[in-house]
Amino acid sequence: MLYWLLYQKLYLYFRPFRIFRYLTFRTAFASLTALLIALVIGPFVIEKLREFQIGQYIREEGPKAHQKKAGTPTMGGVLICIAIVLPTLLWADLSNPFVWLVMFSAVAFGAIGFADDYIKVVHRRNLGLTARAKLAYQFLAAAVIAVVLVVMDLHGSYSTRLMVPFIKFFRPRLAIPGLTHVPHLGILAFLPFIGFVMLLIVLTSNAVNLTDGLDGLAIGCTIIAAGALTVLTYVSGHVTFADYLELQRMPLVSEVTVFCGSMTGASIGFLWYNAHPAEIFMGDVGSLALGGALATIAVVIKQELLLPFIGGVFYLEALSVILQVGSYKLRGGKRIFRMAPLHHHFELLGWSESKVIARFWIAALVFALFALTTLKLR
Repeated sequence: MLYWLLYQKLYLYFRPFRIFRYLTFRTAFASLTALLIALVIGPFVIEKLREFQIGQYIREEGPKAHQKKAGTPTMGGVLICIAIVLPTLLWADLSNPFVWLVMFSAVAFGAIGFADDYIKVVHRRNLGLTARAKLAYQFLAAAVIAVVLVVMDLHGSYSTRLMVPFIKFFRPRLAIPGLTHVPHLGILAFLPFIGFVMLLIVLTSNAVNLTDGLDGLAIGCTIIAAGALTVLTYVSGHVTFADYLELQRMPLVSEVTVFCGSMTGASIGFLWYNAHPAEIFMGDVGSLALGGALATIAVVIKQELLLPFIGGVFYLEALSVILQVGSYKLRGGKRIFRMAPLHHHFELLGWSESKVIARFWIAALVFALFALTTLKLR
């Protein structure tokens, strides 16, 4: 909105407004705006959640130390979504379709999480939507994103070819061989790509949700992942950097950097209130929105296969749950970990909550730095 008003409309009358054309300037200010929004309206949101008695319900089978957190205001993800969407609307070029796509991802998955959290609050229990309903809504939202990308590919503004880390020229296309250009098939020829994108987005969204079990853990890892994606998005859309790093350059994608900056700033602002001991929890409305947005950004900038490194901690947490459930069912009740997700396992080993959080943040930073190094390791 500000980009349209101050640069596209008023630039000719006031030359200093040309600064709004620079992506780095708008990304920085989007991040600062998101941070300011989160810090300013945070106390109001916390007070309103307390007023409406929207508190967290703790599982009885969870670590005993967590029982004291019962009643802490939850659904703080509403604050995160507001602090992401508003700066993006202010500072991004809203004629860019990729900006709307990543915003749709955050809002759609946030809405699913909101419904889940709302049901928990109304029924005063730790279970919201049924697992089947929750996954159905997530796959539906992910399918919309995948189909939109395929349509953009058919119009030449996107590519369904994958960028494979460490390999310079191997860029497979997820489509049915020989049927990609058959007119009457259209989108159906891209069913492998659609399925892959749906699975990736839903998996990442739930992985962030599973990580959200300790004060500041998920949001801290999100700050690191969003920061890495900000860098990757910028270089993917920059002609010089993309050519130097031999990336698949898509000029329109660069505008998503503003959204990434907003996500980073909003996450930092939320951490102010979510740091141990937390004054507010993000709930599913926050974790699902952040996970869906992170995965959608990775797909848009053609770094889908790099996402498990960018969000390494999230995937380890999800993997620990998968292994735990699989072991319990296939080995007659035997468990691999003392408790899943993984952060609870370390808690039961005797690590303090703050130590688990700090060490997982360090691991997330190592994963993100490794992901960035792969840009030149080809």
